[in-house]
Amino acid sequence: MAGMRLGPLLRYVDWDTGGSATIWVEADRPCTAEVRCADGAGGTVRTFQIAGHHYALVPVTGLTPGATTAYEVLLDGVRVWPLPDSPFPPSTITTPAVPGRAPSARAASGPGLRLTFGSCRQAAPPADRHGPHGPDALDTLAARLAADPEAVRPDVLLLLGDQVYADHLSRETRQWIAARRDLREAPGAQVADYEEYTRLYYESWLDPEIRWLLSTVPSLQIFDDHDVIDDWNTSAAWVAEMRATAWWQERVLSGLMSYWVYQHLGNLSPAELAADALYAAVREAPDGTDALRAFAAAADADPATARWSYRRDFGRYRLLMVDTRAARVLAEDGRAMLDPAEHQWLRDNALEGHGGYDHLLIGASLPWLMPPLIHDAEVWNAALCRGDRGPRWARIGENLRRRSDLEHWAAFPASFAALSDLIEEVGTGPRAPATVCVLSGDVHHAYVAEPRIPSTARVFQLTCSPVHNSIHTAVKWGFRLGWSRLGRWLGRGFSRHGRTGRPPLSWRRTDGPWFGNQLMTLALSGRTARLRLDQAHRERQGARLVQVLDRDLTAPE
Repeated sequence: MAGMRLGPLLRYVDWDTGGSATIWVEADRPCTAEVRCADGAGGTVRTFQIAGHHYALVPVTGLTPGATTAYEVLLDGVRVWPLPDSPFPPSTITTPAVPGRAPSARAASGPGLRLTFGSCRQAAPPADRHGPHGPDALDTLAARLAADPEAVRPDVLLLLGDQVYADHLSRETRQWIAARRDLREAPGAQVADYEEYTRLYYESWLDPEIRWLLSTVPSLQIFDDHDVIDDWNTSAAWVAEMRATAWWQERVLSGLMSYWVYQHLGNLSPAELAADALYAAVREAPDGTDALRAFAAAADADPATARWSYRRDFGRYRLLMVDTRAARVLAEDGRAMLDPAEHQWLRDNALEGHGGYDHLLIGASLPWLMPPLIHDAEVWNAALCRGDRGPRWARIGENLRRRSDLEHWAAFPASFAALSDLIEEVGTGPRAPATVCVLSGDVHHAYVAEPRIPSTARVFQLTCSPVHNSIHTAVKWGFRLGWSRLGRWLGRGFSRHGRTGRPPLSWRRTDGPWFGNQLMTLALSGRTARLRLDQAHRERQGARLVQVLDRDLTAPE
């Protein structure tokens, strides 16, 4: 009898018709996966095989718009979800009340959207012990929603990178890997292959609260560096050194393959899946491993062969999720965060239907607007590595880049300027949306920053990290210094030494910084936007979420 190893994860929910969704599962053998909903909706599909593992992305059709319906999962006709004696409420699929976008007037905005986001989540420790990072904000959210049927749930959960840590393993995972290979051989106590990646996802997503939460709240996901390795694709010299090792090829291919299976597929709509040649090939083959491996190898060798970025429209709210890791151009004389095709994709999707959406959200794992001192240091470092101050400074610059993680948008100055220009273009004029928000994580603290640009829309950098991790005290004080007046003065010193000039725009931090495990929630309704930040605090009765910010982003200043 087939059993379910992982899942179910509710992924795509259709906001155009309100009638369909997709649910991801992993089974322990080949089988037929079926989803049955209480209102008669459902779907069935055969599993596909990758590296001895069996997966299905079940298309669910016939859902009722504007309704919440419970569902169950069956494998070969036997119910495997909900689990017997589950303490959690039934897993449900909620569809939007007024699907589709209004054809004309801005007043006909359709349903609101409640989007919760964050990044950097190391798996929570077993229930019988405390880990080093404090309470998990996502676990804490799940516990609150499960305990209170009246609690308002997010419409979508946006996970902005570092869903798993391939280079920082828990004690339990290290012990598991040590039982299958010698940790004294490279890559040591890090993930080496696809099988070990599956262990990371089991550890993270089999957490009971997380498993239930992901079964009932749709999720969208994108990778960041730790999904593969710290500072992934930071520079051409870094890539050359990694490719010279004996273990890197298997690591990066396994990272891309597992990301495609566990995260990327669920980001896509049924129409996009139907048009995906790789998905068709994997499903049609008795074993799709070779096809997926060839795709991953091509994507690593030439980023233009794959697109990990994607777009989702939620009625009149548009989300563009941008790949800021695999799509980089790393030649020092032409560094770019996005290769030309990827930047054109971002531009085209931001401008398509301009005036037909009320809010534009740009999801980028790496923040666009950073503390000014760090921004200036990254621009300075890019000039050094480019050779503007000579070969000796170039070597110093490459060393600093890797030691200090100098690889955000500012480290790609032309890309920073291009994104700034695009945001100003989208946000200007009578057809501008009410807000343009860049949603980011990565930097292990949270803040709100606003650029000084002559736009009609309100423009924000909303950064929220980590969900479950920590930050060294020295780094915390470094970020505080980076936002300070002294930090701005020091940053100008970097600019003078690197002869880089001033940034193409200025900005200010308007909220934060906050340190701790946390989640931001953006609530959109018509042309209004409200932002909330909740932190996970440990208390005698367990962890709970404490609100530390509640702000109307569209209210006059």
